[in-house]
Amino acid sequence: MSHYDKHVFFCVNQREAGADCCNQAGASALQAYAKDRLKALRPNHNSKIRINRAGCMGRCDDGPVLVVYPEGIWYRVFDESDVEEIIQSHLLGQTPVERLRI
Repeated sequence: MSHYDKHVFFCVNQREAGADCCNQAGASALQAYAKDRLKALRPNHNSKIRINRAGCMGRCDDGPVLVVYPEGIWYRVFDESDVEEIIQSHLLGQTPVERLRI
């Protein structure tokens, strides 16, 4: 049994200058937003949702990307509003966001 209900990994890999990668597309800021937002939404108890940084997940052309486990659902996100939609719909509401899935 997992310690967390959901485990979210944001690819924050940084490649050599000029090469496409998730971090170059703003992944670190989006990961920090998700982490801070969950803390703000659930301040009075330990969350069963974990937001983590990850190295390269092999989907640089789709970046920035994140994956939600245990479902193994991959998302491409463009901005904080996309991350917010994933938080509200998938992480808290148990409904994946089809328009962002890859």
